[in-house]
This record gives sequence, structure tokens and C-alpha cells, in this order.
Amino acid sequence: MEEKLIERLESAVTRLEALSTGMRPGVPPESGGDAAAAALDPSIVAFDDLMAQYFSRVSAAAEKIGGQVLDVTKVLAEAFSAQKELLVKVKQSQKPDMAGLAEFLKPLNNVIMKANAMTEGRRSDFFNHLKTAADSLTALAWIAFTGKECGMSMPIAHVEESWQMAEFYNNKILVQYKSKDPNHVEWAKALKELYVPGLRDYVKSQYPLGPVWSATGKTTVSAPSKAPTPNSPAPPPPPPPPASLFSLESPQSSSSHTKVGMAAVFQEINTGKPVTTGLRKVTDDMKTKNRADRTGIVGANEKESHASTRSFSKAGPPKLELQVGRKWVVENQIGRKNLVIDDCDAKQSVYVFGCKDSVLQIQGKVNNITVDKCTKMGIVFTDVVAACEIVNCNGVEVQCQGSAPTISVDNTAGCQLYLSKSSLETSITTAKSSEINVLVPGAGPDDDWGEHALPQQFVHVYKDGQFVTTPVSHSGG
Repeated sequence: MEEKLIERLESAVTRLEALSTGMRPGVPPESGGDAAAAALDPSIVAFDDLMAQYFSRVSAAAEKIGGQVLDVTKVLAEAFSAQKELLVKVKQSQKPDMAGLAEFLKPLNNVIMKANAMTEGRRSDFFNHLKTAADSLTALAWIAFTGKECGMSMPIAHVEESWQMAEFYNNKILVQYKSKDPNHVEWAKALKELYVPGLRDYVKSQYPLGPVWSATGKTTVSAPSKAPTPNSPAPPPPPPPPASLFSLESPQSSSSHTKVGMAAVFQEINTGKPVTTGLRKVTDDMKTKNRADRTGIVGANEKESHASTRSFSKAGPPKLELQVGRKWVVENQIGRKNLVIDDCDAKQSVYVFGCKDSVLQIQGKVNNITVDKCTKMGIVFTDVVAACEIVNCNGVEVQCQGSAPTISVDNTAGCQLYLSKSSLETSITTAKSSEINVLVPGAGPDDDWGEHALPQQFVHVYKDGQFVTTPVSHSGG
């Protein structure tokens, strides 16, 4: 406690000295007094406090683990550092247009792409760490919020929603290393607290309505584009943007690995299109009721691998559509980690069929969710009015972040259920299923998740004229 107090006092003295000289550590003299003043703004000081209080824990745990976990933690540090520099520039700059905003955000986007690149290729033993870190950085896109009309959630909500996607993989770390290595558990817990409550509360107190641009600062301009001369060939088109975590469009990349980028505010960063195009929304033409052909097929990657093409040809085309009967249909999605349904209500149902190695996030309350004949499928949902049903599946993981009266598992081998504190009273029904594990949060924020194996074996004893059935318990702590 005394050491922390001394550190804060030393930090305060450093800031006062910098203020008296019109400079701050790390800001070169040629940057001028405006940069120094912006860096000493209370909101920037609060950002430094956020890093000192929360990120230091993540970094300390990563140092003990080393390897790829330390590498991706260093990238996290780069991203937060880039955000701080952008916040300083915001206070010196006038609000840009969309093209100017894309150029302005490029330094942060470059770091995000570095984190995403670490999740690609051969699957690492620390994939869950890499994926958690990469997905969590989507939260930093709150800085792109320019108003309700921009298509993004409000900054506070955006941070929370972004962490929810990352938490799917973060929970796996907590379960995997619960009794193996406390350093990994500490890293996962510290990373969560960095975003919730750390970044969320910072945005809530400093920028609840988004960045506050300077009315008299310099103008932010977009990168100049060179027009081709009449005699010169036209330049090649820009490289395709990475898919957004919240976009329902297929990435136009020939790679067999889905490239998951930042929120859609960055997905058009190299194209010159509005930076919020496609953010987390299902367009009207994707809905069956508005399509002339009624096929409701979301455009698939034309350059899929031959193996994927064969899978699609046998099972049918991939779909993600809202049918006329208020039913969301998600079919034949393979290797898609960024499927999202957010335009839903409590009268609609969701039917997921024939999907493999994909993750679907359902944001909002729906009436019913059915997952049928899926393999290695992840479902993250908020609330259901009736039930979540899992049938004929193999190796699925389902996370309830809100409430669900009933969850039923039928004819399924391998199912991980993650319950929230609001769903601990959920009734779970199983039939003809094996390897069903339920994970529940601990009593306190720092407590480990408890993992419980639901019985799949029963003992039947004839007693007093009837059979008495007793489950063989496999429940863990």
C-alpha cells in the first residue's frame, strides 16, 4: 500500500515538473506546448492511471509465463499506447470526415492487425490466450464513435460487447489452467479487469459520448490519393479489408484462415469507403422477406479451399438470414468465427444447423435457440425466453451471459455449458448425451469457475416394488 502511494506521489511530482516546463516525458520539444498540455489533460492522466492499475497486473503475469503469452501482451501494450497517443491528438485536432477518421485511426489498426496475425496459421498451444487478446482489442474501437448515426454502439456498450466476445476464449483459459498454473489464471483474470471494469469505467467517466474533438485544432486529412496519368496503367485495387468481428459478410481473402480484424470502423481502412460501413448490422437485403429470390444466402468466399467447397456442395450453401416467420436461420457455416445476430427481439427464434468450427454470437433477447447437427460450434447468447436446445451435436460450447429458463441437451457427445450468475437457476435437461460439463462462476470476482460434470451413468435398483434410479456423480469442485 505504501509503495503504491509513493509511486502515485512520484508520478504527481513528475507531472507538475512537466507542467512547469511546458513539456512531459516522451514528448519531444518540437511537438510544442499544445501536445504537452493535451498530455496533461485529466482524461490522459486518468488513462495513465488505468494502465498503472490494471495493465501492470496483466504484464506481471505475462512475464512469469513468457513465450507467446508475453509476446501478445506486448502487442496489447502497443495497442493501448497507440490509443493514448490518439487521445492526445484528438484534443489537438478538429473532428475529421469519415476518410480522415480512417487515416487517423491507422496506427491503432496496424497494431490490432499484428495481434490478429498471431492467431493465424498452425494452431498454437496458447491459442486461447492469443484469441482472447486479439478479440479484446476490438474494445479500443470505441474511439471511432462519432454519434448515434455512425452505426456503432455507444462507447460504454461497445467496450462491454467487445469483451463479451473475447470472454468466450478467456473462460477456456480459466478452466484449462485452474489447477495447473496460477499464472495463467491470473493473466486471464487481470485481462478481464483491464476491460471490465477498467476501460469501461474509464470511458464512462471521461468519454461517455465519444471523443471530444478540438474546435480550434488542426484539421485531420485523409491520405492523398494519386490519380493515374493518361498514359500510365491504373493502380491495382487496394488489398481486401479484414473481416470485422461484427460483420456478417464473408472476408474476400483467398486464405483458408478467416482474418478477424477490428470492429468495422477499421475494415474499410484501405478502401476509402465510410469507416462505419457494415458495422454489426444485418442489412435489409439479407433478410428473406425483402429478397426477390427468397434464397437468403449470404455471399460466400469465392476462393474457398477445395475441401471447404466440397463441404458446401454436399450440405448446401451457407446461410444467415431472417425468414418471414420471425426465425433466424444459420446453416452450413464452416470455419466462421465472427457470426453475429444483433437485430433480434424476444418474439424471434434462432435455428443453427450443420455448422462446423464456427462461433455465433446472439446479442439481445430471443424466444428460443436450437443448435442441431453442429460440430465444434460455439454459441454465445444473452437471454432466451423459452429454452436453448442442443441436439445431435458433437463438441459444442454454449455460453449464457444473461438468463435462460431451460437448457436441454439431447443425443450430443461433448458439450460445455457456461452459465452466468443470472442463469444459475437454469433447468438443464439431458438425454442420450455424454461428456456434459457445466461451468459456473465463483462467488466472488476473483474466485475460480467451478466445473461440474453432469452424470451420464445411472444405477437402477429394484426396491419396495419399484426401481429407484440414482445418478453416478462426477461433479467436481
